[in-house]
Amino acid sequence: MRRFEGKVALVTAAGQGIGRAVVRRVAAEGGAVVVTDLREDTANAVAEEAGAEHALGMKVDVTSRADVDAAVAAAVGRFGRLDLLVNNAGGCIVTSAPEDTSAEDWHRQLDLTLVGAARCIQAALPHLVKTRGNVVTISSVNGLAAFGNVEYAAAKAGQIAMSTNYAARYGPLGVRFNVVAPGTVRTPNWDSQPGTLEQLASMYPLGRVGEPEDIAAAVAFLGSGDAAWITGHTLPVEGGVLTGPNPIDLSPA
Repeated sequence: MRRFEGKVALVTAAGQGIGRAVVRRVAAEGGAVVVTDLREDTANAVAEEAGAEHALGMKVDVTSRADVDAAVAAAVGRFGRLDLLVNNAGGCIVTSAPEDTSAEDWHRQLDLTLVGAARCIQAALPHLVKTRGNVVTISSVNGLAAFGNVEYAAAKAGQIAMSTNYAARYGPLGVRFNVVAPGTVRTPNWDSQPGTLEQLASMYPLGRVGEPEDIAAAVAFLGSGDAAWITGHTLPVEGGVLTGPNPIDLSPA
């Protein structure tokens, strides 16, 4: 498929994991990509993987409006347009019990995960209106159900509410906003916890945790013309974990 032929995407936090898989998928389907990450070297490495002629790596901190504006300007300056914004930056940065979380830590979590996505949308919107483009935000099942990490969950739920409201507001201008809500995904963030992913796999009716490519496939669908009449929705990509905690055992006796 070449669903992104002639299109330009900007992907945040694309140096590894889900972001990197999204870049590779969009590039494989013919799109040009601006690869952003906190580390310039990893952003450039992923851009090289995607093809130097059709990808640009940049150091971008989504908590900085100047960085975000520079990334959008670079996308339009290099490739002439912007069709797709993928908000992937974020993370669980609060480790205290929620009753002990300081106001400062709440602000840090929300600024990275929720306000960071809002900054990117604000910067990209004028160009997305011109191309009748769209935004796909990577939220989490934590924003849909109680899996712990209260501050992170609140930020992820906020992304969903924000996207729904943007969809209603900018739908008349042809701009779509959708969300992908992953379950547990095998990313380098788990490398320091050997064996944890194997334990978590038992929670999932499909018997495994997700791979970054599972999420990239969903992003590619929602970000492409195949989803031209879909906006304001959240697509859980989560191996069935939201169906409940006790899947039926159908294994042979």
